[in-house]
Amino acid sequence: MTTPTLRVLTLLDIAAEARRDLESSAFGPFDMLARDTARPARDSLADGAFDAVILDAETAESMYGALEHAAMDTAVLIVCDETDAGTTISWQQRGAEQVLRRSDLNSDVLPGMLRSAIERKRHECQARKAYVTDVQTGLPHQEQLIEHMSHLLALREREPAPMAVLVLRVEGIAATQARLGSEAVNLLRRMLAARLRAGVRASDVVASIGDDRFAVLLASILTPSDAQHVGAKLSQALRAPIKLAGEEIALAVALGIGEYPQHGANPDALLRRAIGLAGAQTTAGGPPGAANDE
Repeated sequence: MTTPTLRVLTLLDIAAEARRDLESSAFGPFDMLARDTARPARDSLADGAFDAVILDAETAESMYGALEHAAMDTAVLIVCDETDAGTTISWQQRGAEQVLRRSDLNSDVLPGMLRSAIERKRHECQARKAYVTDVQTGLPHQEQLIEHMSHLLALREREPAPMAVLVLRVEGIAATQARLGSEAVNLLRRMLAARLRAGVRASDVVASIGDDRFAVLLASILTPSDAQHVGAKLSQALRAPIKLAGEEIALAVALGIGEYPQHGANPDALLRRAIGLAGAQTTAGGPPGAANDE
């Protein structure tokens, strides 16, 4: 059998100290970028896409908000000192493609494990893109949202005008599923989608970008405070009491905002910023703030 020609795969190694001979691996080759700490790693994730990110569990805990968006399209591999079943399942539930032992970093199996994780993530992304809308809510998926943003930003080159993308992360959905089941959660997400659509203009786009995250593309705003105002209004709408299966569902909402032109002109970067801010927000102790400044 003829060995296929493989494209170069990009790997971001964050404080995990993976073996350095991966560049010539038959499973790659891999183009590696090493970062020692979380802050430059966040900057690297914001600046470009990677096929895989490998990092130790401690670093992952400190920057998981930034990883949340990366895990949508990137194979995230977590390195743990102990890889018991509980630890492994916990990280996989948070989006990690694979959990490694520290000894795996310098073993002969690492290149194959990396390649396997990347191909699984690629297959998952292709399957996700096969659906034009979120089945439960009827909302556009993330890929459609990016297309809308790209179209609007192309128009902005001829007619400059500010716009913004909001990301609302809803806490309480997973707990509701654990108590009431998947059908109840599907109904809950449809109710939340309806509230969002009722709170924006017809020209704005509401999208589902995860089980617990929604995005709203504001096609035009006058000032940055407009995005903040709309985000606060939508957060309040999502937090309003919901009756489901005889129970009152308690939800909390975290908000992140990416604005054009203040935060850039790249659709992926704007959405990544909003997701990262929403992921980093705490929702405990009452309504969260939007944290949309640098």
